[in-house]
Amino acid sequence: MEDIAVLGGGLLGRLCALNLAERGRNVSLYEQGGEAGEGSAAHIAAAMLAPSAESVDAPPEVVSLGRRSLPLWRALVSKLPQPVFFQENGSLIVWHGQDRPLSVQFLQHLQRSKPPAAPEIWTAQQLAGHEKQLSGRFQTACFLPQEGQLDNRQTLAALAEALKRHGVCCHWQTAADPDTLAARHGWVIDCRGIGAQSSWHQADGSRLRGVRGEVARVLAPEITLNRPVRLLHPRYPLYIAPKENHIFVVGATQIESESRAPASVRSGLELLSALYAVHPAFGEAQILELSAGLRPTLNHHCPEIRYRPRRRLIESNGLFRHGFMIAPAVSAAVADLAVQLADGSRVRHDPDIRYTAM
Repeated sequence: MEDIAVLGGGLLGRLCALNLAERGRNVSLYEQGGEAGEGSAAHIAAAMLAPSAESVDAPPEVVSLGRRSLPLWRALVSKLPQPVFFQENGSLIVWHGQDRPLSVQFLQHLQRSKPPAAPEIWTAQQLAGHEKQLSGRFQTACFLPQEGQLDNRQTLAALAEALKRHGVCCHWQTAADPDTLAARHGWVIDCRGIGAQSSWHQADGSRLRGVRGEVARVLAPEITLNRPVRLLHPRYPLYIAPKENHIFVVGATQIESESRAPASVRSGLELLSALYAVHPAFGEAQILELSAGLRPTLNHHCPEIRYRPRRRLIESNGLFRHGFMIAPAVSAAVADLAVQLADGSRVRHDPDIRYTAM
């Protein structure tokens, strides 16, 4: 049995390596950053699992991958060697009275995506019963069941420990490239995200670019939310993902820029102003972090798997801002392909993922 090297130890790389190790494969993982995953897009992500909420903007394939991934996360979290905050309380969409036209548009888009569970329209009284601290702030809300969230950093840590226990040889703080690893391993799976940008040329079909996102982490002891909340707003669309111990991950910025500079004052003001608009008590929150990162994005906004049998190389990329939402289904497809190619069996494609054989 040929061994497999996974290049890139972010979320997708860890899931691919674990999936293959659970199938009895000999796997090595190479990551230029540390075990905590601090250099990956997953390290600053909100880790929301909200395919119905994302269906308004995301391609149908991404929504399908997200819906398939939620039960995969449920099963995975239950067997990870370290505790991970995992919640399936649905998500809540709110808007102020003057932005009601946005809610009408949102619901129309949502219905076209045919969510597996019908959205519920909550009155102010119902909202007060489910989210007491939003009482009086909003007159109407849309509740989307069958959605959830994770703690992103706990997940990365638990996956690293799971890899060790499954015998994966993890090379943290080790820079590598596919050609170097190909000389030492049977097959190479490249999951480097934006780090693989130079390998994805326009001539090959899809161009990989970075889309900048900025996220704030705040501590708000006076606020309790039971599920992620999204605010519809014409200028500052916002999501608030409540984690344990009154920590909230707040985000929304999406900038067509590949700058790796720290978060800007403008983005910080937009995020925190929208947060304050959800509840004034957030004005007393402590800012723990204001982070910026690049999300690996292909021109079709869908994940893609490329494979080059002659080079014994598989590449997977383009999770965009849906990393946690779709990574389990994408990693399973990558692992399936790796096993099929290594064993010389028939190659089967996942219908929701774009493949390119080269």
